Amino acid sequence: MTVEAAAETRGFETEAKQLLHLMIHSLYSNKEIFLRELISNASDAADKLRFEALANGDLYESDPELAIRITFDKEANTLTISDNGIGMNRDEVVAHLGTIAKSGTAQFLQNLSGDQKKDSQLIGQFGVGFYSAFIVADKVEVFTRRAGDKAENGVHWASQGEAEYTVATVDKEKRGTEIVLHLKKGEEDFADGWRLRSIIKKYSDHISLPIIMEKQVEAEEGEEKAPEDETINRATALWTRSRSDVKDEEYQEFYKHISHDYQDALTWSHNRVEGKLDYTSLLYVPSKAGMDIQYRDAARGLKLYVQRTFIMDEAEQFLPLYLRFIKGVVDSNDLSLNVSREILQKDPNIDSMKSALTKRVLDMLEKMAKKDAEKYAGFWSEFGEVMKEGPAEDFANREKIAKLLRFTSTVSESGKQDQSLDQYIERMAEGQDKIYYVVADNYNTAKNSPHLEVFKKKGIEVLLLTDRVDDWLMGHLNEYDGKSFQDVGKGELDLGAVETEEDKKAQEEAEKQLEGLTERMTKVLADDVTAVRITHRLTDSPACLVVANDEMGAQMRRLLESAGQAVPESKPTIELNPEHPLVNKLDQEPDEDRFADLAKVLFDQASLAEGGSLNDPAAYVQRLNKLLLELSN
Repeated sequence: MTVEAAAETRGFETEAKQLLHLMIHSLYSNKEIFLRELISNASDAADKLRFEALANGDLYESDPELAIRITFDKEANTLTISDNGIGMNRDEVVAHLGTIAKSGTAQFLQNLSGDQKKDSQLIGQFGVGFYSAFIVADKVEVFTRRAGDKAENGVHWASQGEAEYTVATVDKEKRGTEIVLHLKKGEEDFADGWRLRSIIKKYSDHISLPIIMEKQVEAEEGEEKAPEDETINRATALWTRSRSDVKDEEYQEFYKHISHDYQDALTWSHNRVEGKLDYTSLLYVPSKAGMDIQYRDAARGLKLYVQRTFIMDEAEQFLPLYLRFIKGVVDSNDLSLNVSREILQKDPNIDSMKSALTKRVLDMLEKMAKKDAEKYAGFWSEFGEVMKEGPAEDFANREKIAKLLRFTSTVSESGKQDQSLDQYIERMAEGQDKIYYVVADNYNTAKNSPHLEVFKKKGIEVLLLTDRVDDWLMGHLNEYDGKSFQDVGKGELDLGAVETEEDKKAQEEAEKQLEGLTERMTKVLADDVTAVRITHRLTDSPACLVVANDEMGAQMRRLLESAGQAVPESKPTIELNPEHPLVNKLDQEPDEDRFADLAKVLFDQASLAEGGSLNDPAAYVQRLNKLLLELSN
């Protein structure tokens, strides 16, 4: 190739230099993975060409047989990976190879732990696998031309993995990309045919493109024979093969290829559907959540193929948003090859496939939960918050999703979300007809909530909900297995048949006895509460705050306010424990000013106990100091 324009030298950004430094000093614990990365990139380039060629067949340039070629030169100590895929123009080379930060390097570097093995697993997630070449090479050259461009518009990129790289224009007759690795001293075995074949078979056998190497044919004495091409991999799409023909190791390698994850998948489901619809799906559950799992607008979806032809990378129409962590492939025979995102949104077949694929994922998760509780616990710790979005988004599968939910409860160990609703129901007290829960900002607040006191006394289990999504979740999860849910911090407490006639009688007597107290407090706290009433839900605390059943919970209110959103005005009800000495002392207080101070302190303490903040902290401190001084005199 002849350089037509002088090479332009450019500098890497600071973050890119950091990343290259890590690569050069063997961040990967397994060096041979670099070849998997480069082959995977070549396969993606072929997929992109196939897709663009649907609209413009001329891009094939009379060369429709797509393949990846691996060559090596022992004398020069070089390894070359070539493809005839989409290729890149000069601007794309600079964008993709010159500015590593484009792939999220800043976030990548922030998440480095210092553990070489763990850190190596992050690389693929950020799309910077190309730079793994510098683990084994002290110089990397890229020769590329975009399909459809003229031969004289080829591009040559080169770098020694330091501060700079060069980019120049060259003649390149064939479209696609050729990457030349000048191997470091000591890495000569990557210029060995046997070693390369074994790596390709190990990591890239699932690639649907033929990966070709020269096979040296032995010749008779005095006869010369030209080398022959040999396809190293199976070169058939893994999802098209029979499940019985695919090994677990192959499924795992294919997962890593499509997800750019360096850890194994937790589980997968490979299924062929024939009948009204004809499609194949291969769905994976990752073992770790991606960095963008909480961003509902982040790119997501399955790789979509139509009749084995790649269509798009992130087809989000096939699974609901709460299952955005699922990776995989769907290959349909019932969609047209010129399918677009707009068409996908209008095709009734997509709705049918989405419904079926959603149920398949939920069944896969249910199977995991039944067969391996420990593995499911690992899944839940990574994806539990996302799964809690499900009942609000997927009414048809609300019961199936609820079965998969895990919660912390008053019987959990150290705040773990380890209890299912089925387990809760099995332990329900005799006469109990509701599933009780409390919502708080954190585990300690929930565990020590005054609302739990009567439940501890009666031996009734309560779910402790502390995730940001929990209050919203319970607004859409009205019942499970015929049992309704009850927020113990809302409305008047109803323990149903668990409450004895003796309890009810004691409650009525206390209300009559302290009628004067509730009237006095209602006047003092008129600006802060809607009502003051006597309760039997408390055993140790003097008071607690509750809101009406149809009003927004305190946690949701705080979340919306912190996000700057307007929330409707609302005042709680304060409930008093008739057995508490402070309440009795308050009832007997003759001085109205002192009574007012005590009543407001009691209200503020009840607000703090549920994790709330005070409207006037200074006034609370002043009242408390005043009361403390009176006690000391």
